[in-house]
Amino acid sequence: MSSHHFVKDQQEPAVLILGTSGIRFDQVSPLLEWVPTVLVSEGAVDQLLSWGIKIDVILASDVFQEGNQQLLEEQYPLKFITSVHENYLQTGLDYLVSSAHKAVHLIGISHLDALDIQDKHEGLNLTIMDDDWKYYPVKSGEFKKWFAESTIHIHGKEGMPVQIQNENGELILPIAYATMLEVPEGFTTIKAPGTFWIGEQIS
Repeated sequence: MSSHHFVKDQQEPAVLILGTSGIRFDQVSPLLEWVPTVLVSEGAVDQLLSWGIKIDVILASDVFQEGNQQLLEEQYPLKFITSVHENYLQTGLDYLVSSAHKAVHLIGISHLDALDIQDKHEGLNLTIMDDDWKYYPVKSGEFKKWFAESTIHIHGKEGMPVQIQNENGELILPIAYATMLEVPEGFTTIKAPGTFWIGEQIS
């Protein structure tokens, strides 16, 4: 079987790209290693084609679809899903849920939208790539991970208390607009009474 005839299942996290501003190819390419389903808004199509990325679904207006019918052949098998700019994210996530995907990397979306998205899509495992940061949710209320010495971002409902433990000691603080935390090398444990998101720098 030739490499471009993969039968896609829904095991790999899909990639949903709503914009490419501030995003480089080398940030996107690792997400494509196992040939995931790639959804793109019409505004990001030209950039993805210039990167040589195979597109599976384009979220687009009727006007875009009519003017770009050749893409159906050039990117076969390709689907157009009719949507308008303000609904691209919701339309894309609804499509992934209906097609039994379990996870998705979101690109071209601000991490500030994370709290709105999480309540609507409990069934999807979400990761947000925002410039040089990767954000992922912690739904269990407790998170433990080994970090290199670095700065992480804790994002959640304003004022929610978080408890942080690592070799620097123990700290309890309320989440603020941008709660940046210096973590030492080693394990850090973070606990909170609700869902929160961890941001790690990936560059």
